Amino acid sequence: MEEQKIYRASTTAPVNIAVIKYWGKRDPRLNLPTNSSLSVTLAQSDLRTHTTASCSASFSSPDTLILNSQPQEISSPRPQACIHALRALRATLEGTDSSLPPLSKFPLRLVSINNFPTAAGLASSAAGFAALVRAIADLYTLPQSPTELSLIARQGSGSACRSLLGGYVAWDRGTRDDGVDSVARIVAPKSYWPEMRALILIVSADKKGVSSTSGMQATVQTSKLFQTRTKEVVPREMEAIEKSILEKDFQTFGRITMRESNSFHATCLDTEPPIFYLNDVSKAAIRAVEDINTKAGKIIAAYTFDAGPNAVIYYLKEYTTGVAGLFKAILGEQHGWGGERGAAVAVAEDVSLLDAQVASTLRTGVSSVILTAIGEGPISVREHLVDEQGKPA
Repeated sequence: MEEQKIYRASTTAPVNIAVIKYWGKRDPRLNLPTNSSLSVTLAQSDLRTHTTASCSASFSSPDTLILNSQPQEISSPRPQACIHALRALRATLEGTDSSLPPLSKFPLRLVSINNFPTAAGLASSAAGFAALVRAIADLYTLPQSPTELSLIARQGSGSACRSLLGGYVAWDRGTRDDGVDSVARIVAPKSYWPEMRALILIVSADKKGVSSTSGMQATVQTSKLFQTRTKEVVPREMEAIEKSILEKDFQTFGRITMRESNSFHATCLDTEPPIFYLNDVSKAAIRAVEDINTKAGKIIAAYTFDAGPNAVIYYLKEYTTGVAGLFKAILGEQHGWGGERGAAVAVAEDVSLLDAQVASTLRTGVSSVILTAIGEGPISVREHLVDEQGKPA
């Protein structure tokens, strides 16, 4: 019977790690940023959120969400903004074609799984909201482009708009009060500069002591460095790093990436009270990257830190041994070196360039590693997390 039919659509969405950071809102309700940002989309074979969106006339209200087997609150403003906007688009389709089933009127059952730690500075909300928006858009067979959908995903989590696209992705600040020009766009696809790699050092998988949302609000209200950063520093760095990507210039890309990470965390420290996302292990990772670059005589590795202590180290494939291989030499016992990517990393023979205390701090402080690379945007999949009876699979 049509009333019992379960409609389903599933997608996976990627994590993105920003090299020009989004920090601060000019409109909290619409999640409009105070500055533009730019990120690298990471491969979903290593980091992804898998989401199934389902609906049926047989489902009871209200909408529900299960994340990593745990029921989640979905009545808060951010998920509701996304769901409401997607339902409105579907209702418009139904209004112009009476043959379409009225999916916009059916309750939603959403089920998601992350294959990485949630809320530990690894952009889990970005991947999560991107997967939610893409899965519901597919369920509703919406014709909107990823850039158009980024307007909706942005309202759930600002960085989620970048996870709707693959490769090197910018999120433009925009100038309009209604936010219609604050969208994500591709600077260059994965295929343009596919040699980009990333090594993530998991220092902590715990939830952040200060969430990104509350941290941003405090910085905007109290940091004197913040205004200089948003008005002068970021616009200059955005222009330069986009140019470096188009020219495949890792020297400039790496220099800006590290400088921008330091600028972001400086504003966090300038916040009242100060926000400390980095710890001693994070600082040891910075020192290790500096030593690697000094030994190479040029920038072959670039660190960046989001709102958490975990280090993301970018490098090109040709320097895998000199970067990832060095970390493998001192962190080879930690989880994460298995699989195809880990097996392909040759252990560096000379680790003497690293300070002994730096190496010791990393050994005791890094719990696991993730090896990954630049990747694509969301992918529709046939593996559903809701079964044909409408129950979590």
